[in-house]
Amino acid sequence: MVAERLLEGKVALITGASGGLGAHFARILAMSGAEVVLTARRLDLVQAGAAAICDAGGRAHARALDVADVAQIGPVFDDVARTVGPVSILINNAGVGGEGRALDLTPEAWNQAFDVNVRGVFFCAQAAARQMIAADLAAAGGGRIVNIASIAAHTVLPGLSAYNASKAAVGMMTKALAREWARHHIAVNALCPGYVETDINAAWFATEGGQRQIHGFPRRRLMDAADLDAALLMLAGPSAAAITGTLVTVDDGQSLP
Repeated sequence: MVAERLLEGKVALITGASGGLGAHFARILAMSGAEVVLTARRLDLVQAGAAAICDAGGRAHARALDVADVAQIGPVFDDVARTVGPVSILINNAGVGGEGRALDLTPEAWNQAFDVNVRGVFFCAQAAARQMIAADLAAAGGGRIVNIASIAAHTVLPGLSAYNASKAAVGMMTKALAREWARHHIAVNALCPGYVETDINAAWFATEGGQRQIHGFPRRRLMDAADLDAALLMLAGPSAAAITGTLVTVDDGQSLP
């Protein structure tokens, strides 16, 4: 759903854009007029995604970025500012699943979930906010940071204790950053999707247990990535001028008791 080019003149950086929701978000923002920068660990995949956007008439670039390696974040954002322009929209999408029951979870699995889902989100937001403040984006409608959380920010997903904890942390982090950066006209919000079939969960939902879980949802289905478009564009665009520190849940009723 893209009605008009509301994001013309904006530079949008998307993390975890090698596939799934990240690649989808990049296409939607580009269709809305933004010049997009796709980032992920796999440079070949984001290059292919950027090329597809350009072939469709959009403007897109690709950069390699592993958000778990904090030392990479600043240099990538600096390079984007030099070569494309200061980031005015950040979609903090990179994430990992953090599967494992609490009794079986290893320190390594816990650390991976928090390195990507929390530390990476925080330091990407920090790098983007520094550019937004330096560029004085207030005069251009302000900056936008959209952290991709999950219904796990407020609803327990069984067997995903590390993931639940990391997404709850993203929710509170979103509010804290929104409060701190409000006077700089940076809107910081979180989008909390329900289950959309992605590379992270596709294998599970193909199993008998996964099918039982789907049939337990109120509408007995998974969501489509496109179901998130309206909320994404609201939070990334002019409509978020007075929206900050908000967690927006789009889950097809999946978190209803």
